[in-house]
Amino acid sequence: MHLDGNKIDRSELYCDTYESPLGLIYPVFKGDDLVAIEFESPHLRVSPLPESFIHELDDYFAGRTQDFRQRVQLMSGTEFERSVWLGLLDIPYGETRSYKWMAQKVGTPKGSRAVGQALSKNPVPIVLPCHRIIEAGGKLGGYTPGAEIKRRLLQMEFYNREA
Repeated sequence: MHLDGNKIDRSELYCDTYESPLGLIYPVFKGDDLVAIEFESPHLRVSPLPESFIHELDDYFAGRTQDFRQRVQLMSGTEFERSVWLGLLDIPYGETRSYKWMAQKVGTPKGSRAVGQALSKNPVPIVLPCHRIIEAGGKLGGYTPGAEIKRRLLQMEFYNREA
């Protein structure tokens, strides 16, 4: 779970379930800001999710939108990890990039493994699309929620992208 940091006051957080094509996911909010998407219950106070974000998720999974407008607050992560997570926003919907590409993008050309470690800590998968990073040879590589979910997200985006 991404919300285990000592600096995070869990009493300020709330979540609810969202039934996605991937199964249940648990968007976590602090006020109006999305702070995490979990694939297992984070055992937080339950409160309804913002309708605008529910619509964004519905549209994303239906292939009607490619971008999220929901404001995200990064409550954890080193400067390097944050640069990797935010760099994911430069990968177009339906496309992939390599770990090496991301390492070069964030200024550490030999840091492919460090990029992989940072991606494994991404608090907001799907919205910060770490599933779009694959190995240079075309293999999927790792994905904290599981390789099958990564494969399904990539397939969905590939088939839903604009021709």
